[in-house]
Amino acid sequence: MTTSDTAVAVAAARAGAAVALASWRIPVARHGKGGIDFATDADLASERAVRDTLREQRPDDAVTGEEYGTDGPDGPVERTWLVDPICGTLNYAAGTPLFAVNVALREGERVRVAAVAEPASGEVFVTDGARAWRDGSPAEPLRPDPDNRLVEVDLDRRAPRSQALLGQAAFHERYAPRAVSTSLGLAWVAAGRFAGYVADSDVSDSVHYAAGLALCRGAGCVVTDLDGGEVASGRGLLAAADAATHRDLLGLVTGG
Repeated sequence: MTTSDTAVAVAAARAGAAVALASWRIPVARHGKGGIDFATDADLASERAVRDTLREQRPDDAVTGEEYGTDGPDGPVERTWLVDPICGTLNYAAGTPLFAVNVALREGERVRVAAVAEPASGEVFVTDGARAWRDGSPAEPLRPDPDNRLVEVDLDRRAPRSQALLGQAAFHERYAPRAVSTSLGLAWVAAGRFAGYVADSDVSDSVHYAAGLALCRGAGCVVTDLDGGEVASGRGLLAAADAATHRDLLGLVTGG
C-alpha cells in the first residue's frame, strides 16, 4: 500500500521528536552560529532522523533542513521537504517545553502537506492542505478560537513593527501578549490556544514557518503579511483565528 505524503510528514516529525525528547534536559554540546544563536547535538540528531525517514519513504524528493542545508536528486525538483528539527533551540537548551519539530512538503511554490510535532506533550498537528487535525485515533480536527485573546508577538530586536504593537494601550485592552519564541505558536493558533500570531520576520519559504503556516491555512485561519497582503519575503506575518480578529490586529499593526 502506498504511504501518503501526510503519513510520511507525520512519521518524519515523530522520528525527529523522539530523538529530541531523548536528549531533553540532558546536557548536550552546543555549536555556535553567531551571537546567542546556536545549534545543539540534539538539533543535528533530530534532523538526521527526519532525513532518514524522508530518504526511505521519498528518495526522489529534495530536502532542505535548518542544520544540513539542501540535498536531493541532481537537476530541478518539483518536491522539497522543509525541515526545522528543533524550532525553539534556546528554549530546548534551557529545559523549557516550548519547542517543536517542523516538517513541510513544498510542491512548486505551494506548501501542501505539513506536520508539527510537540515533543514535550507528544502531540502532532497535521494538515493535508485542505484541513488540519491533531494526529491520533480518531483524528481530531483543529478548531481555531478567537475568544482566548492570547497573541504571540515577535520580540526580536529586529522586529520593530511587532514590538511597536506592544506599546499600544488598545492592544493590551483587547489582547494578552505571549512570547513562546518558536513557530509552535502558529500551530497553537490553528489548535485554538492562541487567537493570533504576529511576527515582523522574513517568513516566506522558511523552514521555521512553513509547517505552521500550512497548519493555520488548513484550519481556516486568516494569514497575511503585516500589510494585509500575501505572505512574501520580508513583509512579516499575521495569523489570526478568524477574520474579525485578523481585521482588529491588522488595524493595530498598521495604525489604521
